[in-house]
Amino acid sequence: MTSVDTMSSEDLRHKMVADLAADHAAKGLALRPEVEAALRAVPRELFTPGLPLEQAYENEAVLKKRRGEEVVSSVSAPFLIAEMLGQAADALGGLEGRHALEVGSGGYNASLLRELVGPSGSVTTVDIDPEVIDRATACLAAAGYDDVTVICADAEHPIAPGRHYDLIVITAGAWDIPPAWREQLTDGGVLVVPLRTFGITKSWALRRQGDRLVSESSRQCGFVSVQGDGAQQVRYVDIADGVHLRMDEGQQVDTAGLDGLLAQPREEAWVGVSLPPRTALINLNLWLATRLTREAGQFVVLTAQRTAIDSGLVAPSWQFGTPATLHDGTLAYRSALRWTDRRFDLGAYAHGTEAAAAAGRMVEHMRAWVDAGCPPPVLHVLPARTPDGNLPAGAVLDKRHSRLVLAFTSQEKGTP
Repeated sequence: MTSVDTMSSEDLRHKMVADLAADHAAKGLALRPEVEAALRAVPRELFTPGLPLEQAYENEAVLKKRRGEEVVSSVSAPFLIAEMLGQAADALGGLEGRHALEVGSGGYNASLLRELVGPSGSVTTVDIDPEVIDRATACLAAAGYDDVTVICADAEHPIAPGRHYDLIVITAGAWDIPPAWREQLTDGGVLVVPLRTFGITKSWALRRQGDRLVSESSRQCGFVSVQGDGAQQVRYVDIADGVHLRMDEGQQVDTAGLDGLLAQPREEAWVGVSLPPRTALINLNLWLATRLTREAGQFVVLTAQRTAIDSGLVAPSWQFGTPATLHDGTLAYRSALRWTDRRFDLGAYAHGTEAAAAAGRMVEHMRAWVDAGCPPPVLHVLPARTPDGNLPAGAVLDKRHSRLVLAFTSQEKGTP
């Protein structure tokens, strides 16, 4: 058997693609043939200079640039790139002949786009960081993609006034949709963007319909945050050693009652369901966000370090972002899953004066999602000045430039 250390670039590339196809299948997705062909054609190691060959083909972000403790740039993980390119191709019925703008450069994704759009299409890639742009330019040239236009600019603003694109792909985590992204799209064009809503990030494929964008698909993802004029600082509050509350939508939390909260007795509640592993729980998280924000208290996102989980202090559904509520000295959050014979149940844990009631309320919202057929959300993005009467039905989230509306439709009953 050939070891990874002795595999050639081509062997590693084909292995990476085979692993990506298997990952797609495990998620109930299909790797589009043209995306697969592009991944097989582009030598990823040329875009990760200085890294060992095998590391260039690992299924994770690499070549990370840091500012202090914060990662500000990286070459994205192959599975995220493949899924987002698939979203774009699905939404547009293929990318051949399309004109694409990439925001957040590095070169690798731009080269894949260049393969996908073909000779009659075009690719422009832009980044705010001159160092990243210099590296992308050099890497694209080394790989033979010298017909990709590379621009150093803040893409919060129009890149080339009057120019329109069929596809805009954002490869950085955005908090809002600036008008420039919508206005640079052709009508019917598609924006693929990792967007934070209620502190939860999904990659959305959004189609332009006049002055608004409407989602075609969404995927779970994670990216370094947008820099420049579109940056939005995430706020954290520590509630115990290694446990934090993330607040991304202007929440104000009274920290006075947080000390020792997790040391209080834990109450738990369970939905009483048996769900398959493929269930898209990121959709449940957004369902909870839209429902729980209507109630008293604050919807927040709980994050935890591994040491806090291993010690039993908390047991969140995901250490990097679990739906939670904080109200009158009570914290409730979605718990780790309870597995039985390769299927799982959903639950909530709570601490504080009204812990049992808070856990029960969260579980009732989870049960409602399951009863509705575990629906995914549809996202509508409208200009900030859109009157309430012109908004579609759903949960409204106001941003700097946009009014976002998240809507769920029952897959069993056909009702909102």
